[in-house]
Amino acid sequence: MTVLKTSLRNFFAHKGRMALSAIAVLLSVAFVCGTLVFTDTMNTTFDKLFQATSADVTVSAKGSSDTGETTSRTGKPPVMPASVVGAVRGARGVAKAEGTVFSTTVTVIDAKKDKLSPTSGAPTIVGSWNGNDARTMKIVSGAAPKGPGQVMVDEDTADKHHLKLGDDIGMISVVGTHHARVSGIAAFQVTNPGAAIFYLDTRTAQQTLVGRTGVYTNVNVTAAKGVSDARLKQNVTAALGHGYKVQTAKEVADANQKSVESFLNVMKYAMLGFAGIAFLVGIFLIINTFSMLVAQRTREIGLMRAIGSSRKQVNRSVLIEALLLGVIGSVLGVGAGVGIAVGLMHLMGKMGMHLSTDDLTIAWTTPAVGLLLGVVVTVLAAYLPARRAGKVSPMAALRDAGAPADAKAGAVRAVIGLLLTAAGGWSLYVAATADKARTGSGWLGLGVVTTLIGFVVIGPLLAAGLVRVLGAVVLRVFGPVGRMAERNALRNPRRTGATGAALMIGLALVACLSVVGSSMVASATDQLDKTVGTDFIIQGDNGQRVVPQAVRLIKDTPGLARVTEYKPTLADFTTPDGRTLKNTDITAADRTYATDLRKKTVAGNLTDAYLPDSMSVHEKFAKAHGIHLGSKITVAFREGSTAHLTVRAITSSDDVIDQGAMYTSISTLARYVPAAKMPLDQLVFATAEHGRQAAAYKSLKSALHDDYPQLTVRDQTDYKKALKDQIGQLLNMIYGLLALAIIVAVLGVVNTLALSVVERTREIGLMRAIGLSRRQLRRMIRLESVVIALFGAMIGLGLGIGWGATAQKLLALQGLKILEIPWPTITTVFVASAFVGLFAALIPAFRAGRMNVLNAIATD
Repeated sequence: MTVLKTSLRNFFAHKGRMALSAIAVLLSVAFVCGTLVFTDTMNTTFDKLFQATSADVTVSAKGSSDTGETTSRTGKPPVMPASVVGAVRGARGVAKAEGTVFSTTVTVIDAKKDKLSPTSGAPTIVGSWNGNDARTMKIVSGAAPKGPGQVMVDEDTADKHHLKLGDDIGMISVVGTHHARVSGIAAFQVTNPGAAIFYLDTRTAQQTLVGRTGVYTNVNVTAAKGVSDARLKQNVTAALGHGYKVQTAKEVADANQKSVESFLNVMKYAMLGFAGIAFLVGIFLIINTFSMLVAQRTREIGLMRAIGSSRKQVNRSVLIEALLLGVIGSVLGVGAGVGIAVGLMHLMGKMGMHLSTDDLTIAWTTPAVGLLLGVVVTVLAAYLPARRAGKVSPMAALRDAGAPADAKAGAVRAVIGLLLTAAGGWSLYVAATADKARTGSGWLGLGVVTTLIGFVVIGPLLAAGLVRVLGAVVLRVFGPVGRMAERNALRNPRRTGATGAALMIGLALVACLSVVGSSMVASATDQLDKTVGTDFIIQGDNGQRVVPQAVRLIKDTPGLARVTEYKPTLADFTTPDGRTLKNTDITAADRTYATDLRKKTVAGNLTDAYLPDSMSVHEKFAKAHGIHLGSKITVAFREGSTAHLTVRAITSSDDVIDQGAMYTSISTLARYVPAAKMPLDQLVFATAEHGRQAAAYKSLKSALHDDYPQLTVRDQTDYKKALKDQIGQLLNMIYGLLALAIIVAVLGVVNTLALSVVERTREIGLMRAIGLSRRQLRRMIRLESVVIALFGAMIGLGLGIGWGATAQKLLALQGLKILEIPWPTITTVFVASAFVGLFAALIPAFRAGRMNVLNAIATD
């Protein structure tokens, strides 16, 4: 009981000093709990949506996906004849059956030809208004569509794009463009995850999406009273046979949920990873806090030992303080995590994915995990300082405050740190020289972890050297004040090393990712310059194919020397080793594609792959199946008959663009696939006549804008910019998540300085007494903070560059062979670290400047 009272007294006596450590625990726990609440809420939202929108039993064409997506290579959704509806109605236990048609490969535009698709990545769905939709949508304005001139739109899309009744809307599919006016606006009765939905009457939907009536993509079946979904599925399957896909409501919902969960899990574990980094940084802050508190209370602890307190009691006293800190920080963190989840939901709403707080899901495991993590991490972080406190002898009561450094322990620490760093460096070397990316990635992970731990352990040794270098460059210009700041940072290298290490972790990851991102952009750009021999690439939105009419328009554009079509399709391969490979990709293209994409060959000539009944394979495929020039591969095209194609070329597997592709000619594909089932072009390549690139680019954009706004024309500059923007957006998102770790590290600098000021109260009073002004004192503390921040930035950025360079060696095995270090970014981050140090020192410097000189001198 005495130990508990002592711990409580000490905790509340130093509550101000504990506050920043508590904030670190709070932020880390909040990020974990916020991530869990947010992803659980997303799962709940989609669960409700899929359950509400699924019929008791759904019948669809055999070729449709489990999630109902309609990404056919012909651009049309898989359909069934209308007779299926009658057959389903005749099945036992069916109360109602209704045929519907819908597609997700449609571009919708307004009267100004602006696209109405969501920017969040959610689908654009055009379909027929039916009874199943009427259960989940409520018409809030106008009426349901009747006839070809009417369309109904969901309320969220109407609000976002300011659509009103009577507005003209164009729906572009492979069939053509259908125009209609808004006849009604319908609101979701369940949460809309961001999809844009447009409803036509059934006949118009059939004509618009498929090009003919009398067909459906789905049949929604309602069970009679007392008939289970499973029983109904058996009855419908018996009536139809096995030529169709029949799913219960649960099976449809599970398939949809599975596809969503794959995305949510990636996001969840990525965010938890960043929370883990924040926890790691917080550990340094907690260790520093308790180490300094123990050092400041050395005489007090010595007196406790002198009057009878055992080592265990002193140790327990410090751990109880840590337990209180962990509990308070974790409880507040759980509450803050719910707030973060709500904030993320509002942010997703601004991006177009609407999540209702009514679906906010807080599982009992979320606060349990948050509390457990926060408390355990805090107590473990305080264990070493607690042990150090337990070793304080009663004789310490007779000495000045502050435990003497243990030279032997410091030497052992330095040796262990150097060994770990050397082992990590060797692991990175093995990763950089690996022949296979999978093997190298394992060594890279080991090297990253080991060098990180090694640098943390030898932090005091590095601090002793690097702070002197930084002091000579940065601090000496400030005269005696700068020298005092340098000596303050060097006074306790262990503390400086731990504080700098907290900042090091976040900045090392920033530098590593910057190097990887810049190298990817530089390598891909270099590949574009070296291999792409065409001027323009034309492709559609949302996976839409390029229709033949658009291809003819492109070919008729003045100023073009050649146009190349590109048609990926699927086939079953039977290779010379007797193996059959289902659903293998093969690309049919014009012979000019060998010029448009200068792929390296290891055998044969790529242009020969476009001869009749010929093809190419890539090097890895050839080695895996014993294929050489002249080998025959049996190719059973999915939508056609079987061909026996001769291998005329073997391409390198090291290319970045079209890596792993296998080619044949469009004329060969046309021999085995009927014209009605020929895949549409995924891409079209166009090359301008010499000296007419600018005019041809302008003509192409102008020609396609009016009739085919779903198609985008890009030249090589556009492609490079799009690639850079995509990687840049990803990096910015990661930097935003890493900001949490950097914020916690900044709190560590603030805490270190604040405790350091308290520790040096008497010293500060003496300096003020012999003439140091308040301004000089504040400057000294700010400069000390700057040099600590720059020390953390220097080792962090250096370590991150090493990690990034090693990662690039693994990327080189995938064809990304250029290492580019983004020195402007690295320099900016390093300079920004100085401002971080200045910011962190504001409050400690202000408090130091306000000290009463006489009271400070009198401090024991």
